[in-house]
Amino acid sequence: MLVPLYEAVYERLEVGSGTRLLGLGCGSGLALLMAASRGAVVTGVDASSPERVALARERLLPETWGTRARADARIFDGALENLAEAPGELPYNLVTAFEPIGCVAGDSEGLGELLAAATPLAARGTPVVLVGWGPPERCVASSVLRVATKLADPLRSTRGWRPALRDDLEEVAQRAGLRPDGSGRVACPFGYADLDSAVRGLLSTGFFDAAITATDQAQVDKELAEALHTHKRRDGTVWMPNVFRYLIARTP
Repeated sequence: MLVPLYEAVYERLEVGSGTRLLGLGCGSGLALLMAASRGAVVTGVDASSPERVALARERLLPETWGTRARADARIFDGALENLAEAPGELPYNLVTAFEPIGCVAGDSEGLGELLAAATPLAARGTPVVLVGWGPPERCVASSVLRVATKLADPLRSTRGWRPALRDDLEEVAQRAGLRPDGSGRVACPFGYADLDSAVRGLLSTGFFDAAITATDQAQVDKELAEALHTHKRRDGTVWMPNVFRYLIARTP
């Protein structure tokens, strides 16, 4: 769903054969794959989901490229320290953190520390890309994702969710010692063939894992489907327009 965002960032920063990219929270590796297809040398780190990291490795294994094998693509499961022990081609000249923040209170916690730890691995003046949700009135999916917070901790749900703020990304960059150097907005609609596909697609993000643990799978499926029903169109498809904002900051 964030492909338009990845494309916009890579085009603006002219990602290509001279790019040595470090992807923080790389997830299933789609953004890395797109950068590698432009000729970039890519490294990904993710501690959130072993299953998604396994998919990233599968996507970026040299044999998947045929004659265009990229043995220099590397994926690390776990903390950034794992990367520091096998840094590969340093310094990096692009760092990305494409996991959007700014929808749930506290969802930026830890990102500043992660960025501060990654900074020594990057060249001076390296662009660091941060991504956040746009304002609620332009992010239909944010109301659906709020279901996860409500189910995970009903007593704190009103404090768990908050609207995205204009300076969320700048505050994270400042805490990490980075210097803002431009931003942009990109439309990234979430579209699904039907309601069942929408439920499966959103569950695959991992955002609802805590809610499933606190309640059960059937309850989460039911409430998520109810929240999505509002966005079901006459032809049965589910469509949720969203706008995401990215910030380009520079390492000192």
